Formats: sequence, structure tokens, C-alpha cells
Amino acid sequence: MSPPEVTGDAAGEVRQLVPDVETLAQRLGGVDYLVDEGLATSMFVSLRLPQPLLLEGEAGVGKTEAAKALAAVLDTPLIRLQCYEGIDAAEALYEWNYPRQLLSIRLADAGGEALREDDLFGPDYLIRRPLLRALEHPGPRPAVLLVDEIDRADDDFEAFLLELLADASVTIPEIGTIRATHPPIIVLTSNRTRDLHDAVKRRCLYHWIDYPSPRREVEIIRRRVKGTSEALAVQVANAVSRMRDSDVQKPPGVAEAIDWIAALRLLGVERLDAAAVDRTLGSVLKYGDDQEVIRAAGLEQLVRSGD
Repeated sequence: MSPPEVTGDAAGEVRQLVPDVETLAQRLGGVDYLVDEGLATSMFVSLRLPQPLLLEGEAGVGKTEAAKALAAVLDTPLIRLQCYEGIDAAEALYEWNYPRQLLSIRLADAGGEALREDDLFGPDYLIRRPLLRALEHPGPRPAVLLVDEIDRADDDFEAFLLELLADASVTIPEIGTIRATHPPIIVLTSNRTRDLHDAVKRRCLYHWIDYPSPRREVEIIRRRVKGTSEALAVQVANAVSRMRDSDVQKPPGVAEAIDWIAALRLLGVERLDAAAVDRTLGSVLKYGDDQEVIRAAGLEQLVRSGD
């Protein structure tokens, strides 16, 4: 199935802002989101086809931030749908404004007017949720639709998304099919807590985001926490890398590394040592069992020089 054609000025707007992979990578860097060639290429292809992009990876590696950065680069709205178990169309797509419908019925009765069913189930009575808002975005650039942590939703919700992913359209029984004139740029994220259905994957481009190298993580940290010294950033990146190689159940992501160094700077810590780690471990490890694992191994091991 071919992707929907971008109409109006959307294709030209996107083409002008991101003419090639290198320009996209530079623009993403300009909003402090650093990408390797593989991720930059996947994002570029997703933009220009257009086709939904499924980003998988461990928690905290920058999947959600990728969508935020795309919206910033394109200077277009980010419309976010946070998935959870049991999410349905009323939260994701639309629901009817029942109080307004009831008021219209009462006003019609008071005025002796007759209301048809079509009068009550039209666009004016829709409460638009994220998916519908993204489809109806007027442009000139397409909105970025972030379907965050889709693996938290169930199989029925995945099936519900297929029409949107394939055709940039949704069907509302009382109204009919609503097609986007400016198909949104769709980014789906998954922490891979469960496997997604093949039908979803077939409609998407795919990219796995891995943990960055310590050198790249240092650069990310210093961009996100302005004023951080290189020495402290190197210490934190190395310590986080050692945590990921340990037996913790929830390895810290880049987001936790940023949280940690922000806490260290707030406390005036200029050099990471065992005492500083002990005081701030809750900024980077969010589970008590994982903290015990690291403490049992010795906090001094996290801050040793070299390997």
C-alpha cells in the first residue's frame, strides 16, 4: 500500500527545511538532539516519504525526544498521545460532547424545533483527541504526532491504529472517513515490554536506538545541562556506563544521566566521588533493589579512573 500523498504546501515546506540527511542532522543538533547517521537517515526517510517511524529501545535513550526535536526543527506542533493499558478511541481519537448535545435538544424542544440525528452527530459536537487533532491540522507544515509507548496499549488498540498508519485517515461511524490534507509525521515509540503486531511494523519504518557511547553521552549531557564541566560529564557518563554493565534490572538511560548531573550541579558537586554518588543515587537509579546492587558492589568502583 502506497503512503498517502502530502497535499498543499506541506511537501515543499518539509523539502525546503530538510533537503538531505546531513541538513536534518545539523538542524537536530541545533535543537540539542544529537543523532548518528542511522537515526538521521531513518528520520529523514520518514519525513520525506512520508511514512510512520517506529523507534524502539530501552527507556531513556531519547525516543520521545526524537519526536520533540522533529517538531522543533519543523517549527510545527507536537501532538502527543501517551499510551496506557486500556486506552480506547474516546481517549485517542474523539468522543461526543454529550452535554452540548443535550443542551441543543432542550433548546430545540423549547423552541418547538425538530432535531434530526444528523444535527446532533456532526463535527460541531466532536471533542477532538490527539489523533483527530493531528489529522485535521491545517498546515502549512504537517504536525508531528507522537504515539508514545505503544507497547503499553493492547492488541485491540494496535488494530485501531492501522487505518491511521496506512492511509492517514480515520473512520467515525456517524460522519464517515476523515482524511488528512496534511498527513502528520507519525513517530511511535516502544520500550519493547512486549512484541508489537506485524501489521503495525509493516506500516512503519523501524529504528532501534541504543545507548550512546560514553563520548557521545558526554556531549549530550553538556548540551542539556548548560555549564557542566567536561570532567564531571566524563565521570558521570563512565559511571552510568558501568551501571548499565552491572546486574541492575532497570539500567539508567540518557535521561537519568541528565537528571543525575543536574542534581550534582545543584548541590555544587564539581567532582564525582563515592560520597557524592551515595547522596544522589536516587537521581539515576529509581529502584531500591538496583541501588542496593550498586552499593553492594562498592560505590568506589563507579568513580574509579580508567578501566
